[in-house]
Amino acid sequence: MRIALAQILSGTDPAANLRLVDEYSRRAADAGATLVVFPEATMCRFGVPLGPVAEPVDGPWADGVRRVAADANITVVAGMFTPSGDGRVKNTLIAAGPTDSAESHAHYDKIHLYDAFGFTESRTVAPGHDPVVITVDGVRVGLTVCYDIRFPALYTELARRGAEVIAVCASWGSGPGKLDQWTLLARARALDSMSYVAAAGQADPGDAHGSASGAPTGVGGSLVVSPLGEVVASAGSQPQLVVADIDVDRVAQARKSIAVLSNHSNFAQVDRAESVG
Repeated sequence: MRIALAQILSGTDPAANLRLVDEYSRRAADAGATLVVFPEATMCRFGVPLGPVAEPVDGPWADGVRRVAADANITVVAGMFTPSGDGRVKNTLIAAGPTDSAESHAHYDKIHLYDAFGFTESRTVAPGHDPVVITVDGVRVGLTVCYDIRFPALYTELARRGAEVIAVCASWGSGPGKLDQWTLLARARALDSMSYVAAAGQADPGDAHGSASGAPTGVGGSLVVSPLGEVVASAGSQPQLVVADIDVDRVAQARKSIAVLSNHSNFAQVDRAESVG
């Protein structure tokens, strides 16, 4: 399976960002990829009010993503914002395949909200609750967003639901050690779930977006990781399309060799923030 990571630099104009989705999706398809993963907040970067740009998953922006997927003949996963009904938005991934098959069309609402490093995502974003797995050319692909990557139980749950590849769409906050954490977490989640991890982040904007809001606007470093934690392909800090070939048969081989999913045992826990499955 050939996959692509579209490490773009989103701005504040959803229409302009949709044009980036079109450009990078066509480039990925021309390179032979069947799946292209875009970052969190592809629709509109953080650091500006999100309510005015939020649209439902059957709205014009998501429909535009579906048209891109159909025209380019590729499955597209991209970050957007949808209304939550309580005055906040949801941090949503839209997945759109090249055909009308329901298996490749879905959306996922970010479960774990980024209330960390001085940023309070839950003030403006409502959480999701349901893990989501789609199918791309017969391969099961789990969907996660940014801060989700710090919660291993979500990744093992997606693996139990059949995911062989887990996409992480992020707009990773900058700061000392943050890029190292991103890389380490992607490799650790691949090992936890014995899955490929396809981690697409926003490119590093430098000083272009400023830092007064403390909003996470990207550090680059997108990467593909094997089920054994090996980095298969990676990006630098600037906008880039990363294309990688993955051998999905290695997932079953890894899970047989290191059977952490089947060897898992329930145990007493002080709290139940992470389900024991």
